[in-house]
Amino acid sequence: MILNFSTSARISSLKSVISGSMFVRMCPVLLLGAAALFVPACGTSYSYAYGDGSGGYPYDWKVLLKGDSLDAWKVFPSDTKGDAAATWTAKNNLLFCSGTPAGYIATVSEFTNFELELEWCFDPSKGAGNSGVLLRVQQKDEIWPKSMEAQLQSRHAGDIWNIGDFPAKVDPARTQGRHTIRMGECAEAPLGVWNRYRIVMNGGRLEMYVNGELQNVATDVAVLPGRIALQSEGSYIMFRNIRVRELGNATKGAAEAGK
Repeated sequence: MILNFSTSARISSLKSVISGSMFVRMCPVLLLGAAALFVPACGTSYSYAYGDGSGGYPYDWKVLLKGDSLDAWKVFPSDTKGDAAATWTAKNNLLFCSGTPAGYIATVSEFTNFELELEWCFDPSKGAGNSGVLLRVQQKDEIWPKSMEAQLQSRHAGDIWNIGDFPAKVDPARTQGRHTIRMGECAEAPLGVWNRYRIVMNGGRLEMYVNGELQNVATDVAVLPGRIALQSEGSYIMFRNIRVRELGNATKGAAEAGK
């Protein structure tokens, strides 16, 4: 019999399971019975160059999630009934988000020109999910802060949302209001499989890649230092292999340079 757990109970159970399991390549989805048996139903659909996030990255990359620590991050809203861990939890190089309340977890450090890589996975037992990666987030914390959003909503990863009239140019043929849809076919893996985002924000140019496929470009983006944030937006979601490296002042992105 499948038991229904509250989000906080489910995360608590997952923590105990992960601590003694081989949870590296799979995404947890169900807990069965009173013994909380782990059912691995998610896998990785592509090869990730630097493993499970525990180390071994090139020297110029900064790993933003290590072990059980959230020292590189700050949660907003900061007081979730006195317990920010009710929304965001780190365990064994994995970041869990319950999806409630609405908010985000942002880097303490600011970045201007950077390359960001991360992986995400939604719980397939819950259906399609929603979240986003906020870029060059400005200092006023609110829902939602002025930034450029790389969409994570299921089947819409690669879309751009402009939050707070962030100065930028996008393709008008693919844009309605603040929303710019991706330029090609959906590159996401099936629900429940880990996906990879590669985001290059260099000078005024933004490039977004999903599982290696270029999905969107913005130009003349305001060159402002800002934080990187992950949204809590109503869906249980997990992240891993979150890393960033700062770039020089060159304005050409990878696609523009023909790389």
